[in-house]
This record gives sequence, C-alpha cells and structure tokens, in this order.
Amino acid sequence: MGVIIRGGTVVTAEQTFRADVYCEDGLIKAVGADLEAPGGAEVIDAGGCYVMPGGIDPHTHMELPFMGTVATEDFFSGTVAGMAGGTTTIIDFVIPNPQQSLLEAFHTWRGWADKAASDYSFHVAVTWWDDSVHRDMGTLVEQHGVNSFKHFMAYKNAIMADDEVLVNSFTRCLELGAIPTVHAENGELVFRLQQKLLAQGLTGPEGHPLSRPPEVEGEAANRAIQVARVLGVPVYLVHVSVEEALDAIRRGQDSGQAVFGEVLAGHLLVDDSVYRHPDWDIAAAHVMSPPFRAKKHQDALWHGLQSGRLHTTATDHCCFCTEQKAMGKDNFAKIPNGTGGVEDRLPVLWHHGVNSGRLTMNDFVRITSANAARIFNLYPRKGTVQVGADADLIVWDPAAHKTISARTQFQKVSTNIFEGMEIQGLPVYTLSQGVITHALGESRAVRGAGRYLNRPAFPPVYEAIQKRNALATPTAVAR
Repeated sequence: MGVIIRGGTVVTAEQTFRADVYCEDGLIKAVGADLEAPGGAEVIDAGGCYVMPGGIDPHTHMELPFMGTVATEDFFSGTVAGMAGGTTTIIDFVIPNPQQSLLEAFHTWRGWADKAASDYSFHVAVTWWDDSVHRDMGTLVEQHGVNSFKHFMAYKNAIMADDEVLVNSFTRCLELGAIPTVHAENGELVFRLQQKLLAQGLTGPEGHPLSRPPEVEGEAANRAIQVARVLGVPVYLVHVSVEEALDAIRRGQDSGQAVFGEVLAGHLLVDDSVYRHPDWDIAAAHVMSPPFRAKKHQDALWHGLQSGRLHTTATDHCCFCTEQKAMGKDNFAKIPNGTGGVEDRLPVLWHHGVNSGRLTMNDFVRITSANAARIFNLYPRKGTVQVGADADLIVWDPAAHKTISARTQFQKVSTNIFEGMEIQGLPVYTLSQGVITHALGESRAVRGAGRYLNRPAFPPVYEAIQKRNALATPTAVAR
C-alpha cells in the first residue's frame, strides 16, 4: 500500500516548492501538484507543513563497548529515537581493538545492527597497522560497501592512530577511493595534561575540558589536513568544536584541498560551564570528547556552517547513564566519554538555526542530510526529495513545539544535554522506506526493518582529486 503526502511544501537543499509526494515500494514514485494516488493509499495531510528528506546522522555509536562498559543505546532503540526526531539513516562506527581483524570487527557490528529499525551504514576505524589491515580495507571497500575509515588521534594506549598509521591508512584510502575521517585531538598532549591535573588534585569533571584545551584539537586538525595534502587525499574532520580547528579547515580549503568538516548539535548549543555544575552527576553527564567549549567557539562554528566551511551536522550519539559515568567518580579520565542527541539534532538545529535566521530551510536540509549523502556517496538515493530516491521523508510542522526532557525522550539514557530547552519546529510524521515509522509523537518503528547500506567507492570528490593528482605527478630531470 502506498503513502501520499498531500498539501505540503517540499524543501530540498536546492529548492522550495508546493507539491504532493507519492511513495510506493520504498521509493518516491511521484512529486507534483494534485497527484492522483491508487485507491487504498494512506494519506498524510501536510497542510501548513514542510516535506523534507529524512535526516542522515553521519556520526553515532550504538551499543559501543568503550572505557570498560557498553553504551546503553542499542541499534533498535537508537534508530527508534532517531526517527522520533526525523533522522532516518545513521552511519555508525566499527572500532576494532588493537590487533583485531577489521573484518572480524565489521561482522560483529553487523550482527549487533540487525535489529536496527532504520537504514544504517558503517565507517570502520583503523586502530593499528600491518599487511592484514591493508588487505582488510580493500575487502571492506570492494565487497562490503564501506567507503570511509576513521582515525582516532586521541586515546593513547588504546585506539590512538599515530602518524605512521595515518600515513599508511590515508594512502590506502586514496588507492581504494575511500574517505579518511579523523577525530582530531593530540593524544599525547591529552595524556600528559590528564596526569598533570590529577597530580594537582583536579579529579572532578571540571578537569576534563582542561585536559583537552582548544590547542590540542587545533594542532591535530592541522596535522591531519597537512598529511592529507601531502598525500593528495580528501579528509573529513568529525566533531569540529573549536575555532582553531575551523581555521585549519579554512586554510586547507583556501589552498584548494578537499577538506570536509562536521559539527555536533551539542557543540553549537552547550558551553563549557556545564563542567562546573555543583552536582557531580550533571557535570559528568556532559563529559565527551572533544568537550563542550566556551561560547566564542559556538559563534565560530555557526559561522562555519553559514559560510559552508562546515558541511554536516551530527551527534556523536554515545549514551552512558549516571551509574556508568560514576566509574570516574575519583578520576575524570575514567568517566566514560559520550552524550546523546540523535533524537534532538534536527529540532534544535531548526529552532536555533532556521527560526533565528542563521540558516535557511535549504541550508537546514543541506547540513542535516544532503551533504552527508553526497560526501559518503549515498546521493541521490538519500538526502533529497525526487522520483527514484528512497522514500525516507519527514513532514515538518514549523508551529509544533515542546520542551526537551529526559523524562519524555525515546533515547535510552538518564540525562539529556538539552534538558529544559523549549523548541519550535518538529517532525510530525517520519517515513522510512515509504512506511510511516513515527506519527504524532507515537513510534511505529519495527525491529529489524532497517537495511545495511552499501556505499560505493570513489564518491564525486575523487573525480577532481584524481585529475589534480595526475597533473601534480613529479617528473625526473633528464641530465
């Protein structure tokens, strides 16, 4: 049975126009005025609402084993929460342990994700290097539709990738037509600062941002971009949180590099004062890396989105409850890093972006779905409203409003970093594969209905990269 969305205004990254949208067999079959739908089609009245592509969150961590515990949100509950907030696709992370086979880890994560209610894909982290990693990267790209690899420049003595790993993996990404992504923090500096602060008796959550000052992110961002420049490979920086990292991105882009930047909704709206909250549990609930920053950085990040320096928005959704955070009661470095947000990303960005005039509606679609789809080679299957695209859609009521609260959220976490925030503009219907999965505040999600998305290698950026690299090939001097 098909679904027809009547009377709405379609918003894509490029256009805004009045049209009905008809969906059948998981695809958008027609977009136009006064469409006729087959008898029996379910009708959604979108009068006064906008019809937009479902959100793509390119950075989540469902049921992640990390820092001695496991994130509380699994792939079913996390995708249910995502669709409650208008997100219909997530790109999660496979993170092998040091010396673990990338393929083994990939198949483990695929098993966990079988319960997902919406579509999903994976970045795969490169946490060590030898010939088997080189081989597994090829298998993942060619046989399993992985076209992006993650590199943690932080977390010393665990999953940190040093410069040798970066160079080897970036080089392999270039060969395979994959996008290297980077968590940019200088892990050595973070480790030293943690030890120094703990020795000074600073054991509480307020020590966390002090151990990861803006300079450690700026240095790592610049280093990753320069490595990518020398090798001639594109690079994608996750969760950019400071002006120093944004400056490094700007320099790379101004020199002609393909540098992509991602910003978290939390970093745009939450500042570092949370770490000095008198309630330890509340302060610890906000411990994530990079940490929340001073307000001046938030202004710079908004400007980065407005100017196109930053391309995508994400959440780094990684949930740990109060009891898990208490593992670091006497040592902030042992507080599991992570916060939620997959349910709230679109509503808070609409309220603080579109309603404030910082973003147009087309900008909103661009940073919540279209750009992620283009960068990671899912476009136009995802990220737009056009015939032939997947029928992942949201019907957005700009007048709907609510107060965000952990007590009423779908996310499986005991706190919410946006607690008490009043917002206007919400998804009233969410469709995944042409099926209504969330309607008027009630979930209709089905466990296991999500599909794994193969993402082809060589996304569009590589067409320019390959030409540029060919022209820059050095030649010997004939003597």
